[in-house]
Amino acid sequence: MKNIKTNRTFTVWRKYGWLLTFIIAIGGLFEHKIGLIVPFFIMPGLMITSLFDGRFWCGNVCPHGSWYDSILLRYSKNKEIPRGFKNIVTIVIVFVIFIFILGSRVFKVFSNFSSLDLWDKFGFIFVTTYLVVLLISTALALFISPRTWCQFCPMGSMQKLLGKLGEETKISKNTDKKLTIIDRNACIKCEKCARVCPMQLKPYLEFDENNKFEDINCIKCKTCVNNCPKNILEIK
Repeated sequence: MKNIKTNRTFTVWRKYGWLLTFIIAIGGLFEHKIGLIVPFFIMPGLMITSLFDGRFWCGNVCPHGSWYDSILLRYSKNKEIPRGFKNIVTIVIVFVIFIFILGSRVFKVFSNFSSLDLWDKFGFIFVTTYLVVLLISTALALFISPRTWCQFCPMGSMQKLLGKLGEETKISKNTDKKLTIIDRNACIKCEKCARVCPMQLKPYLEFDENNKFEDINCIKCKTCVNNCPKNILEIK
């Protein structure tokens, strides 16, 4: 099945949000406090939205995601993402390593709480983290597929965990939107929803008895909705 390059940016933010990635990753090298945007705005934002609507942030708000979909898609080889990157072992290892490194760096900075440049050092932690992620994910996007990093992204893993918590505690009962097929009988199994999916999922094969697509990796980006030739998909 050949993956198709198609428009994934349906809002102004999704088209230009990638600029924030460069402001943090590059601008933060000169003004370290710029990195404070991450722990005080981005991380709380993705954590809160995850409780109520799963991986919505990934597909609609994430600045890195904007970079992948708006810019890198046109240059990507857009190949099939290797299963190894989707493997639970890979996801857990990357998550644990990320949390350990981030936690140890934060502890080191705050162990000297009286330091005058405390907030510069704290911000710089997230500047360098953003820069490393930008470099690694860009390489993966160009040589494999734009959303390769998203398969094992630590923040994506956190969103999945919080999304599951939201479901189990019923917090997201009235807010968690799912990809839904309006009319199963109208589906012609053209596979286009799968071929345009940034996460390379296969909705047409996995709708449940309630016509919902329950895959926790769905980032609710509406790319499949906007490309369905029968107009029978929606996020609701």
